[in-house]
Amino acid sequence: MIDLYTWTTPNGRKVSILLEELGLDYTVHPINISAGDQHTQEFLKISANKKIPAIVDHDTGVSLIESGAILVYLAEKHNQFLPTDNIGRAAVMEWLMWQMGGLGPMLGQAHHFLHFNPGRSDYAELRFQNEVARLYGVLEKRLSGRDYICDKYSIADIACWPWVSRYEWQRINLAEYPNVLSWYKRLLMRDAVQKGYHVPKKINEIPTG
Repeated sequence: MIDLYTWTTPNGRKVSILLEELGLDYTVHPINISAGDQHTQEFLKISANKKIPAIVDHDTGVSLIESGAILVYLAEKHNQFLPTDNIGRAAVMEWLMWQMGGLGPMLGQAHHFLHFNPGRSDYAELRFQNEVARLYGVLEKRLSGRDYICDKYSIADIACWPWVSRYEWQRINLAEYPNVLSWYKRLLMRDAVQKGYHVPKKINEIPTG
């Protein structure tokens, strides 16, 4: 059994989507980051960085923070969504790290300046709008002639998709990125993606692109 500590954010949804894809039993512990739940002493015992998501795997005694580390741990434990051959694994890890180091942080900054604080800084809005467009261009090129980011559906797709699902917050028109749009809709058809998106609760309909 796995305890999942999460909220309705792209990083949280990565893990709940993978748990649904793996068909695992898990208990959800909502951590309302808007209400400050991440700062409680109880959660600090689980997450030293006061961030979601976090898991406790009672089968192994493993407690983990950081969404990328959690995805790799679960994929390796259950031998799914991460290739075992060196070349295939390297490709998935490459694009997982791209999401962790680029797509997620930059889109997160875009959310801050473009969605939550428009008009506060013209410089920041232009900087992050341009970087968001550049990153979407990278993903668009990668998906040319591909159904998935790597050879097969993997944790690289699972990591990137929840961030792209907030394209409206980023002022992105997915029609301008047809490969990304096709990929986005392809994943949207997966039951696990739909279920995982609404963990720990449904706050909106999933944007359809």
